[in-house]
Amino acid sequence: MSVADPRPGPVDLPPADPGDPFVTVSGWGRTAPTTASVVRPRSPEEAADAVRAWGARGGIARGLGRAYGDAAQNAGGTVLDMTGLHRVRSLDTAAGTVDCDAGVSLHRLMEVLLPLGWFVPVTPGTRHITVGGALAADIHGKNHHVSGAFSRHVRSLDLLTADGGVHTLVPGTGLFDATTGGMGLTGVILSAVIRLHRVETSFMTVDTERAPDLDELMSRLVATDHRYRYSVAWIDLLARGRSLGRAVLSRGEHAPLDALDARARRRPLAFRPGRLPAPPPFVPRGLLTPAAVGLFNALWYRAAPRSRTGRLQPLTSFFHPLDAVPHWNRLYGRDGFVQYQFVVAHGREETLRRIVERIAEHRCPSFLAVLKRFGEGDPGWLSFPLPGWTLALDIPAGLPGLGAFLDELDEEVAAAGGRVYLAKDSRLRPELLAAMYPRLDDFRALRAALDPHRVFTSDLSRRLAL
Repeated sequence: MSVADPRPGPVDLPPADPGDPFVTVSGWGRTAPTTASVVRPRSPEEAADAVRAWGARGGIARGLGRAYGDAAQNAGGTVLDMTGLHRVRSLDTAAGTVDCDAGVSLHRLMEVLLPLGWFVPVTPGTRHITVGGALAADIHGKNHHVSGAFSRHVRSLDLLTADGGVHTLVPGTGLFDATTGGMGLTGVILSAVIRLHRVETSFMTVDTERAPDLDELMSRLVATDHRYRYSVAWIDLLARGRSLGRAVLSRGEHAPLDALDARARRRPLAFRPGRLPAPPPFVPRGLLTPAAVGLFNALWYRAAPRSRTGRLQPLTSFFHPLDAVPHWNRLYGRDGFVQYQFVVAHGREETLRRIVERIAEHRCPSFLAVLKRFGEGDPGWLSFPLPGWTLALDIPAGLPGLGAFLDELDEEVAAAGGRVYLAKDSRLRPELLAAMYPRLDDFRALRAALDPHRVFTSDLSRRLAL
C-alpha cells in the first residue's frame, strides 16, 4: 500500500513574494519571527539538491510549524519545508509497522491507519505534526509512563547528512540517539518505519475526577497511574492557599468493541475530528488577564465531575481537543505566547511544589496547564523526558516581568537536576543547558565531526550554541 497525502495540512508559512526570496517564519508561539528562504522539496533527491545549494547561513528542516519556539527557524538562511514528502509507503499488518515519509502528519496517519485498526504509538496534544518533527523533538504523550517517547517505537529512519549521503539508522546507534531529540541538527529525516498500536475502535473509555490540591493530585497519580495507558491532569495554576494546584485528572484506555452501542458499532473505527470556527486574525490585547483566566479556571474546575468512570469519548477529543480550533494560537494576540515545560525527577516533589507556588504568586494567566508523570528516560542524547514530573503551561508573552521570572524558574529546575523541553523553548540561557542535558558534550562532538561546516543550523542552535 502506498498512499500520497492529497492534503498534507496547512503549514504556518506565508506565501512568498516573487520579488523577495525571504519570508517570515515563526514558531507556534509567534514570539520571535525571523526571515528565511523557504524551499519545499518533493522527493529525497530534491531535498539533497537543496542542502547542497545552501549558503553560509545553512538550513534546517521544518514540518507543520508546531514547535513553539525557534527550533524550525533559520534567520537569513534556508528553511526546508518537508511537507512535500508525504507518502504513506506501506503497512505491514503482520509486524504492525508503517513505512512513511518524514513529511507525513500524524493526522494523515490516523486517517489512513485508524480505519484499519491501527493507532500511532505516541501522540502529543496535537496531531498536526510531521513524523520528522516527532522524531526531531522525540515527542511524548499521555502514555509516557507506559510507552516512553516516540523514538522507542521506531525501527529505523533514513537521514540525509551534511555530506549528501543518506544513512539508514537503527536504535542503539550513536547517530540514531543523537538524531531523536536532536532538533534537526544532525541532518534531514527523510522517512521512518514505526511500530503501531492495535485498537478495536476510535473511542476512549475515560475516567475523570477532581483533585482538591497539588498534594492530593500527586498522590493519586503515583497510586493509580499504572492502571492506565494514558494519564494527564489539567491544573489550575492561579489557585492559591489550600486550593494550590487543584486539578482535573483524566485517565483513559482505547475502548473495546463491546463498549460501543449498536449505532457506534456500525463504524467503530471511523475517524471524525471535530472543527470549530477559527479565532479572528487579530485578538485584542488584555483578553487573557489573570482575573479573566482565574474565572475560567474556577468554572472549568467546578464543571468537572467529582468522579466519573467509563465515559466513552471520541479519540480526537481525548487527545487533541485544541485541534478543533484552527489557529488557536491567535487567542494570545499579537504578542504571542510562551509555552514553558520542564521536568524534575521523582524525589524532587518539593521543587515542583515551589514552582507551582511561584507561578500562582506571579499570577501567570495560564488556562492550558498540564501535569504528567514520566516513566523511564529515553535513549536520545537530547531527549526531554526523565523519570519524574513534567509541567507544561502557556503564558502570554506580554506578561510584565515574564523573562526574568522564567529565568529564575530555569535556575531552580537546573539546580534540581531537571530540564526544559527544547521543542517548546524560545528563551533559555545557553549556560544552563549542560546542567540540564548530561549528554550535551557528546552531541556537540558528534555534530562537529558529522557537520563541521554547520550546514544544519537554526535560530535555536545559534542561541544555545548547540
